[in-house]
Amino acid sequence: MSAVECPATQGGFALEESFNGICAELGGDIESRGAGDVYLATTHALYHGQPLSWAFTPKVFTVEGARYLAHIAETMGSIMEKVTRGFRESEEVRAAFGLPEEVERLCLLPTGYASEIPLARVDIFLNEHTGEFWFCELNTDGSAGMTSAVEVSEAIRRSATWCAFTERHGEARTFDVVRACARAILETYAEWDGRAQSGHPSERPVIGVVDYGESISADEVDHFQEIFAEMGVTCRFSEIRELRVCEGEGGPAIADAKGPLDVVWRRAVLSEMLEKPCEGSAALVRAQEEQLACVVGGFRTWPCATKTVFCALRNPCVRDLLSGAERRFVEEHVPYTEILGPETDLSRFVDKDEWIVKPQDGYNAMGVVAGLDETPKAWQEVLLRAAEARSVIQRYAPQFKSAVYLGGKLPQGEDPLTCREESMMEGLFLFRGKFSGVFTRCGREATIGEWTDRLNMGCFVFGEERP
Repeated sequence: MSAVECPATQGGFALEESFNGICAELGGDIESRGAGDVYLATTHALYHGQPLSWAFTPKVFTVEGARYLAHIAETMGSIMEKVTRGFRESEEVRAAFGLPEEVERLCLLPTGYASEIPLARVDIFLNEHTGEFWFCELNTDGSAGMTSAVEVSEAIRRSATWCAFTERHGEARTFDVVRACARAILETYAEWDGRAQSGHPSERPVIGVVDYGESISADEVDHFQEIFAEMGVTCRFSEIRELRVCEGEGGPAIADAKGPLDVVWRRAVLSEMLEKPCEGSAALVRAQEEQLACVVGGFRTWPCATKTVFCALRNPCVRDLLSGAERRFVEEHVPYTEILGPETDLSRFVDKDEWIVKPQDGYNAMGVVAGLDETPKAWQEVLLRAAEARSVIQRYAPQFKSAVYLGGKLPQGEDPLTCREESMMEGLFLFRGKFSGVFTRCGREATIGEWTDRLNMGCFVFGEERP
């Protein structure tokens, strides 16, 4: 499907403009915006104990637009599956990634189930006028944003503006990404080869959400605990430093501070595990090596989560894994990416507005520098440091801007009828290869992150799904 043949994205954009128009008719709907913060404070959509920053204007798609997003996400999901399988089977493909020997070894450990990447989120910049899009990055087991996507949507749904909006345009649906993710985890466990040796009934596994305490979104884990409890399943946060291998009745088992685990949902990013070695991370590796638990994602998801994957996708041996349509998809929608080094001719990147630098093993957008944010002199210094660190440089993808109203209680003195022009980023969730929802963020800086006044957005789909 060609981007220029996709007018469906324009339909959603027109609906967003209608929402903003209704909000203006209601004097900015100040009461509902403040009530949204009150609602969010009762949920798990928090940041340091307070309601997260959010946009009152939602991201809206028509059914046709949602199908387009599904096409984008699932095409990239197919590519990721093939690349991961190729990484396991081909030394030449592994060489294209150039990962350290120990990391490569971890990525080759068996998982005991068929899905290469059970959980993922692929981030894109989508032009809602033309339908053109560029990938920003690929995320695997540490993918976040599910709770905020659900709860911000609900905060908007409770507003007077939304009520008037649906009276004019009809009802809409949202994506229940948290439950969809929970189901995908249980489905992955159900096909795990080692469940017959588990000490617990397969339909009632004990799930540990494993991460570093300082890195996990505790509120999102609490949300998942509630959802899994509704399913009759025990889920809890497991601090990675407290993991250990213990002897049980059926032999060795992986356990956290509260006891044995049947399922490890690894939220700890592999690069962070390498930065912060501990006995617990060694226990997690042993659990994967000996199949002591179903490790959702295992370590094999890492190659597609690296910042170098976009370089590898243009390597001939990786391209050979893909169909002709998938190769064209990469050419058209994955920005040019290159690993820098001391030998690199940096003069090719002097046009700072065209480029963005990212650390190879970065996560949570740490260390990302866009040339648009730098002076020419500062950009030269960024390039020199990046070359020394062997960071990646990527062609800066054009970002689509849209007008949004700020959610929550307005800052002192702010005009309630003021709309902010924000750049949009869509995160497309993939659970076991199926498109399952959207996590939209917007921001006013060249990089969209928590430290740049990022706003979390709700998401709705209008129209009836047809067979």
